[in-house]
Amino acid sequence: MFIIDQNDNVPLYRQLYHQIREQVLSGRLPAHAKLPSVRDLATELSISRNTVEGAYQELFAEGYIYSRQRIGYFVSALDQLVAPATRGRAPVGEERPPRPEKPARFDFHPARLDPAGFPLAQWRGCLLESLREGAGEFSHYGDFQGDWELRCNLQKYLERSRGVVCGPERIFVCAGLQHSLDLVAHLLKDAHSTVAVENPGYHLPRAVFQNSGFRIAPVDVGPGGMDLEALKASGGTIAYVTPSHQLPMGCVMPIANRLNLIDWAGSGGKLIIEDDYDSELRYHGKPIPSLQGLRPEGEIIYLGTFSKVLSPALRLSYMVLPPSLLDGFSARYRDYFPTVPSVEQKTMAKFMAQGYWERHIRRMRIVYQKKHDAMLKAIDRYFGAMGTVLGAGAGLHMVLQLRACASAESAIISKAAANGIYLFPFSATCAGSAPAMTRLMLGFGGMTATDIEVGIRLLADTCLKVDENCP
Repeated sequence: MFIIDQNDNVPLYRQLYHQIREQVLSGRLPAHAKLPSVRDLATELSISRNTVEGAYQELFAEGYIYSRQRIGYFVSALDQLVAPATRGRAPVGEERPPRPEKPARFDFHPARLDPAGFPLAQWRGCLLESLREGAGEFSHYGDFQGDWELRCNLQKYLERSRGVVCGPERIFVCAGLQHSLDLVAHLLKDAHSTVAVENPGYHLPRAVFQNSGFRIAPVDVGPGGMDLEALKASGGTIAYVTPSHQLPMGCVMPIANRLNLIDWAGSGGKLIIEDDYDSELRYHGKPIPSLQGLRPEGEIIYLGTFSKVLSPALRLSYMVLPPSLLDGFSARYRDYFPTVPSVEQKTMAKFMAQGYWERHIRRMRIVYQKKHDAMLKAIDRYFGAMGTVLGAGAGLHMVLQLRACASAESAIISKAAANGIYLFPFSATCAGSAPAMTRLMLGFGGMTATDIEVGIRLLADTCLKVDENCP
């Protein structure tokens, strides 16, 4: 970038000459880089062509640049060791930033997806189709609430597969769960001050609401989900729950508890945030219907995402608002621009309309069930009586409760890392003190069945050695 000062006493062509010369000497204009044409640079800087030509000719005469007939001017290759030091700023470093650490061979993170699972060919086809058909729409921002066709397809899918009852006008497309929660937090903070969260539970909602000024009230989770009596005593007026597949324990909230929770929200001034976590990936039994479907007009915000089955890199999620929040949401955010690119929304709309989304879910359910079963067999083979599996049968992870000393988690994680094993700390899901029992979160989505087998064997050896050294 060159800057010309019309009020400077230095002639314009000399100003341009000095700037190009310094960039050549500093290396910011590398050898053999093509300079803008005389016409283009004159237009860009709003100066005459003669001014640009004069600067170029002087640089050419001194050997800083060279010309190719009918092509233009190029930067000469200079010996930087003998070139005079520039008085400009230090050259910008061109070294690549340090690469992230090599990923662990056995990555048991609970949110990893199958590396070969993304439906590249189908997605590419829908993307190209969207580009061809929607070229005229790329000149404006689009609807903040989300692409209409995508919202209509979401409405049909959610009603058919999750029992969610709503119209497209209640669906909002967001850039991931974090974005959804951030919008909700800012919307609700004037009327609410305390959010009850599951304990153990997902750490992200705690962080988002806490950063928005809410008090966080951890409520213990049992086999039936969030403890409703503890919820009533917590002082929370918002309850964040994962009723269809509790994160991290994997339990399913039974229908009686669901109805009681809905009644709690309907008692006045209260609200449920239903995160339908991992709902598509259920390997045994019938699908669990959503809370929202039990009381479609109730005080329930329904949250869903494409991250856990399709790709977290797309940053595509959605939420369904209750009628009571629609006007307030519109008033607060009507001047916002959409955060999800229109081309991605239109591609997803076609991906759903052409049946690829539900076929992809069926395919990935088979893929992940095989990995799920491989992990169960490996745990049974190598851990035996050393531990108990909790929360199997759905999702991308399970919890292994060990019969080891309660303080073993950090030692196991540290020693496992030395053997190429990554473990996400179960304690990170706990608000407050660590659990009384040592629990390990074991994700299987990103590994092959063979690596699951080998990784569980190495992990069992590690746990055994840690247990032997426990006081």
